[in-house]
Amino acid sequence: MSDQDSFFMQRALELAELGRGKVSPNPMVGCVIVHEEQVIGEGWHRKYGEGHAEVNAINDVSKQSLLKEATAYVTLEPCAHHGKTPPCADLLVSKGVKRVVVGAVDSNPLVGGKGIARMIDAGIDVSDGLLAEESRALNRRFFTFIEKKRPYVILKWAQTADGFVARENYDSKWISGEASRNMVHQWRAEEDAIMVGTRTAQYDDPQLNVRNWNGDDPVRVVIDKNLTLSSELKLFDGQQRTLVYNAQKSQSAHNLEYINVGEENYLTFILKDLYDRKIQSIIIEGGSALLSSFIEQGLWDEARIFTANMEFEKGIAAPIVEGQMLDSLQIGNDNLSIYLNPEPSIL
Repeated sequence: MSDQDSFFMQRALELAELGRGKVSPNPMVGCVIVHEEQVIGEGWHRKYGEGHAEVNAINDVSKQSLLKEATAYVTLEPCAHHGKTPPCADLLVSKGVKRVVVGAVDSNPLVGGKGIARMIDAGIDVSDGLLAEESRALNRRFFTFIEKKRPYVILKWAQTADGFVARENYDSKWISGEASRNMVHQWRAEEDAIMVGTRTAQYDDPQLNVRNWNGDDPVRVVIDKNLTLSSELKLFDGQQRTLVYNAQKSQSAHNLEYINVGEENYLTFILKDLYDRKIQSIIIEGGSALLSSFIEQGLWDEARIFTANMEFEKGIAAPIVEGQMLDSLQIGNDNLSIYLNPEPSIL
């Protein structure tokens, strides 16, 4: 494949990114259609349940007859099964697209090479693996969900320069600055769920919603083993879907569900239950003990750590995580370090 192929696939990846936070549990996918080195159609998967990238790109082509001499660049293998929409592989075949270049092969057993095979059988010239690593990185959540049978786990916390996440009385407001807090609201809009432990719920009384960004609220998840949390906390205001994992009862009310774990290994049970609920990604916001539990069991994929230019001298120690440094950014007066887990655990 040529440099020109890579150029158009890179554009398709940029389009795919536009679906972040809107398409879960589907993957983010972009598609670019090219005829005689000119882009004649572009599309991306905009919202779960609506048209896929290939559909939108084909609909963007004003002169449909050109498709028979065109190349479609798709970041992920076109689907071969009926879901919310018909198979995209069939659509490309029906339109007589001459050539299809695929980024990553879909590891979903419902697709898993079937889309590529269907197009090849129909006589389409198909190539795959172009910028596959970049496509898989874009869809880390989707591939983790499919391959590891659990949500993509993002650990997030703010710590002082001397390594504390809260004072001795568990007070943690505000370690990070306003710019960092606004960024966290963007993250909440991009992920399916957000989790806190009992102490964080009790002492911080967080809302865990999206306020400083446009987007949907995540599902709230709280661990309250002995059901000691006050019903007056904001978590229980009924404003968004909330799951309470505990060892006492299973019960549902409006936007509030209590789930009896019934097992010693809480994290494994919870992640499996979230997987069954098709929750593809989750942010773990604290506290320190809960974050450390995920780290100790290797049940994390990404860690995002804000370090502020302040010191507590004593307090609740921040978790310690080791991983592959993905990025280091200055956000206002805070430093943001992002790590990937090179060997995350599966369920």
